[in-house]
Amino acid sequence: MVTPLTKRPFPVCNLPSCLVSMRLITWNINSLRLRLGLLAQVVETLRPDVICLQETKVPDDLFPLNDVTALGFEHVAFKGMKSYNGVAILSRLPLDTIQTYPRCGRDDCRHISAHVAGVELHNLYIPAGGDVPDPEINDKFAHKLAFLDELTQWFGTDRQPQTPMILVGDLNIAPLPTDVWSHKQLLSVVSHTPVEVEKLDALQESAQWVDGVRHFVPPDEKLFTWWSYRSPDWSVNDRGRRLDHVWVTPPLKDSLRSALIARECRNWTQPSDHVPVMVDLDL
Repeated sequence: MVTPLTKRPFPVCNLPSCLVSMRLITWNINSLRLRLGLLAQVVETLRPDVICLQETKVPDDLFPLNDVTALGFEHVAFKGMKSYNGVAILSRLPLDTIQTYPRCGRDDCRHISAHVAGVELHNLYIPAGGDVPDPEINDKFAHKLAFLDELTQWFGTDRQPQTPMILVGDLNIAPLPTDVWSHKQLLSVVSHTPVEVEKLDALQESAQWVDGVRHFVPPDEKLFTWWSYRSPDWSVNDRGRRLDHVWVTPPLKDSLRSALIARECRNWTQPSDHVPVMVDLDL
C-alpha cells in the first residue's frame, strides 16, 4: 500500500525468515548543503535506514559529512562536483564495495553503488536532456539517450537478474501515461517522449527490474514525484511527473512491503522540486 506521510517508528520485521527490515528513500535534494534542514525533517519524519540522494551539488572536499553523521548515518558514500549533479548514499547499515562509474566518457558524478544488507544498491541521476527532444540539434538530449543505452548494455552484460539488486534515483523519465499530468500534451516534452520511454523500458528489461512503487499502485492511477517551480500553486494545478523511481530485481520482489511518495514535502519551506520516494523491504 501507499501510506500517508506521518511520523513513523523504525520498521520492525515480524517474519521469521527476515534478516533485515530496511526503509529506503530516494530523493533528488537539489543541493544538499542548501537543504540540510529539510533532510533532517525527512529523517525525523520517516526514519529511513538508507537515503539515496541526487543533485547534491557539492564537491567531495566540501561534503557536509559531520552534519550527515549527526543525523544517524554512520556509513556514507558520495561522489560530487561543484554546482551540478552529485550522488550520495547515507546509511545506518554498513556499506561495502563502494563504486562510482563514469558514463559516456564523462566523470560527471551520476552513478554510485554499494552493497548494503547483502544487496547491491545503485543510485542514479540520469541526465535531464535539455528542452528539445532531438539528438541531432540538442547535445543534452543525445547524451541522455546514450547514457540510457550504456546503462542498459552494462546491466545486461555485467549483472544478472538473479542478483539481488536495487536501483533508485532520479531517472528523469515518466514512463506511463499516468506518470504525467497530461499524456497527450507531454508526448513531445522531454521526460515523456516515446524514444525516452522506449529506452527506459529497455533498461528495465535489462535485469528484469520490478517497479517497486507501481508494485503497490495500479498503473491506471496517477502518481507524481516532481512539480515544476514555475507553477504558481503546484498543489492546485497538480501538473506533476513521476521522475523518481525504485526498482528491484526479481529475487527482491517478495521483499517489498510498502511504498510512499512523500508529496507533503513539496509544501515545506524552500523545498526541492522533487519529493522523497520511499519503500520498505524485508530482506
